[in-house]
Amino acid sequence: MSQGPGGGGRQQLQQLAETIQALDQERQALESEIEGLRNQQGAIDEAVQGIETLEDGSIVQVPLGGGAYVRAEVQDIDEIVVDLGGDYAAEREQAGAIESLEAKRDRLGDRIAEVEAEVEEIEEESSELEQRAQQAQQQMQQQQMQGMGGLSEQLGGSDKGQGDESDE
Repeated sequence: MSQGPGGGGRQQLQQLAETIQALDQERQALESEIEGLRNQQGAIDEAVQGIETLEDGSIVQVPLGGGAYVRAEVQDIDEIVVDLGGDYAAEREQAGAIESLEAKRDRLGDRIAEVEAEVEEIEEESSELEQRAQQAQQQMQQQQMQGMGGLSEQLGGSDKGQGDESDE
């Protein structure tokens, strides 16, 4: 079941390249997730800032969806509906709304740290695989050079010792 010279090495290199590519795609997906989580944190920061600065009677733009907004007056700043997650929301007074949002931001920060650790692990694994691929490629090149050297000896081996006759 021989694969010929370098056949197994090429297959191993191909497998390593595919694994490295899959790891790179996974890393990119995780980095996109991190970006999304950071965007959510930014939106929470904006909401907290808005809650802290708004007063009864303030005029705000309320999103209706689809990019449409309506101008509205804040009737009572202590009646803020906060998304709790899982399609649940709760009405909170100003300080409670800020606490809920900050807790959510902190959970997002924890998740970002987890995902960053996953990215780091993937980068380490990818680096190790790249080193293995480089070593396998060098071994294949050495085997090819040795194979050429053996062929050269077979072709040139009959000429040994013929150049010494002129010294007599």
